[in-house]
Amino acid sequence: MSELSSQRAAILAFLRQRVGEGAPPSLAEIAAHCGFASRNAAQKHVQALAEAGLIELRSGQKRGIRIPGGEPDALLTLAVLGRVAAGQPLGADIGLDRQLRLDRGLFALRPDYLLQVQGDSMIDDGILDGDLVGVQRSREARNGQIVVARVDDEITIKRLERSPNGIRLLPRNPAHAPIVVAADADFAIEGIYCGLIRQG
Repeated sequence: MSELSSQRAAILAFLRQRVGEGAPPSLAEIAAHCGFASRNAAQKHVQALAEAGLIELRSGQKRGIRIPGGEPDALLTLAVLGRVAAGQPLGADIGLDRQLRLDRGLFALRPDYLLQVQGDSMIDDGILDGDLVGVQRSREARNGQIVVARVDDEITIKRLERSPNGIRLLPRNPAHAPIVVAADADFAIEGIYCGLIRQG
């Protein structure tokens, strides 16, 4: 195998970092990171790295980049820590329910734990009553992300909306009203939604 160009080595380092973080990048993200004008340029470099055996591509997946031998944690052991409301917030129930061993590939981000959904306020995002949602611990989130939030010791899962008027937690079911977070509320983001598993 010929020595990698500095540009291709930088792309490989970026891919390894993102895959290691549990968030393989899309071609658009690779292009943006590297300053390419189009995804086609990113595709060319990614294909060359795959042909050299430095990465693996899973067909039919937007984020199907894998690092050979770099996935010792393909199976995750995750604790189910209790319930999260998809509806009106419910009191935190963080007792350990059980542990599950799950394929890492089920989640867009690497979760730290699971919560069981109670309610139907997020059905338009495909999150149903009884689903187990993966949550990555984080105190920060981008506007529009699905988050697990605490409002005055109650826990809920909603889309985050920050504006000059304050913070709202938005449901994805027209039957539910947004939760307006009062300026004096004890509010915190507990984590970011990573994906879900549906129990049969």
